[in-house]
Amino acid sequence: MAAEAGVDLVEISPTANPPVVKIIDWGKYQYQKMKEQAKAKKNAKTSELKQIRLGLKIGENDLKIKIRKINEFLDDGDRVKLMIVFRGREMAHKELGNVMLDRIAGMLGETAVLEGKPVFAGRNLSVGIRKK
Repeated sequence: MAAEAGVDLVEISPTANPPVVKIIDWGKYQYQKMKEQAKAKKNAKTSELKQIRLGLKIGENDLKIKIRKINEFLDDGDRVKLMIVFRGREMAHKELGNVMLDRIAGMLGETAVLEGKPVFAGRNLSVGIRKK
């Protein structure tokens, strides 16, 4: 029947008694499978790493805007790298960076959690943030 129709005979379950076979156009089947995989790959959301930079002397409202952006990124499924930049004589007061991180963690509340300990690299204090 498959030869008359010009299509392929594909064995589905060889261990069954009797073996199960299906009459399909193999090329068309492979093409449809490839299209489904491409569509699934296109719709798959990959988690990105977003970066937020801020200084020690940031104003209260500016900080609230940064917190709102962090929450938007976390809601989209992204991770956030928060970087506090020290300028000039601020390097003498590195403990203020940890105070700022505690303040930000308090503003984020229960929605987010800091990943690991803050890392000081050069003039930047950075820490990762992910959704709880």
